[in-house]
Amino acid sequence: MEKILMTRAGHAALSAELKNLTSVERPAIIQAISEAREHGDLSENAEYHSAREKHSFIEGRVKELEGILSLSQIVDPKTLSGSVKFSATVTIVDEDTDEEKTYQIVGEHEADIERGLLNIKSPIARALISKEEGDSVDVRTPGGLKSYEILKVEYI
Repeated sequence: MEKILMTRAGHAALSAELKNLTSVERPAIIQAISEAREHGDLSENAEYHSAREKHSFIEGRVKELEGILSLSQIVDPKTLSGSVKFSATVTIVDEDTDEEKTYQIVGEHEADIERGLLNIKSPIARALISKEEGDSVDVRTPGGLKSYEILKVEYI
């Protein structure tokens, strides 16, 4: 299987979610299922069906997280330098609007555009990879072609 690149912070967040699901959420939902069973007829027991559904979701997410973490490879940005690579923090400016944005290029499982964590598979990230400070990149977006200039590349 192919390794899943991840930052240390992304790995820690997924590990924390897995620990919470297995040590807090799973025991709580098992207890809720047990209590719902005590109420009698399971065919008309909404609490039981709701708890079973939540238990199924938790188990699915646990399996997903275990799979992701088992294939993960942590990339330490402090060991890198130069052109834009995975885990780089890149400041770009829209050449049309002069709007500056800063993104860290991360794996798809830790991406969160609202927090400036850009999925490496996104069009902007793919355009930035291997470029350097001062380079211009063109990105095809749903709104048309956008041009950005790379102002700064950091590995922090």
